[in-house]
Amino acid sequence: MKKRLLLTSLLLAGAACAQTSDTIRICDASGCSERPRNSASFDPTHDEHPEETRRLAALADIARQDPRAAYDLALRHYRGDGVKRDSYQAIRWMREAGDRGVPEAHLALGRFYLSGVEEMGADPAEAEKWLSLAAARGDKDAEKLLVEARSAKKTEQELYQWRQFHRQHWLGWWASGYPYHWYWSNAGWYYR
Repeated sequence: MKKRLLLTSLLLAGAACAQTSDTIRICDASGCSERPRNSASFDPTHDEHPEETRRLAALADIARQDPRAAYDLALRHYRGDGVKRDSYQAIRWMREAGDRGVPEAHLALGRFYLSGVEEMGADPAEAEKWLSLAAARGDKDAEKLLVEARSAKKTEQELYQWRQFHRQHWLGWWASGYPYHWYWSNAGWYYR
């Protein structure tokens, strides 16, 4: 009975604090306030750079038809040339160009994956794939980098195998092998 009474009083208290449908509670660094729902502070249709957006959309349309435009779009995203710098979009469009046979994209992707780009770590196996395509065309830079990619791939595989072998032993010690310094008893913690 007491639980039911407590629950009912909590529900009534919550109903009394409920917001009306025409206001919304907004909290920011300056505090909280009730504001009309129709006073949105974010307008997704507002574009601060309409000309940049128009040019980017036009180049993306061309890039869907011409892989060389996809390569150009990738470079623009990577460099931040006329568009916001975005390494994810750079790699996305560079892969689009590479998949559709643009020779410069093969070398660029090989370099991107060999060294890693910003938040993307290096991937020697992926670098080897793209550099092999460029080297098959006779690209001398790609041939040199392909040797490095294969070496890095081998090193990466060796490092993985080493980690896997030692992980079994070391993590086992953390789970049960290392003793504690402090122990709990009815009187509290004591040092061993």
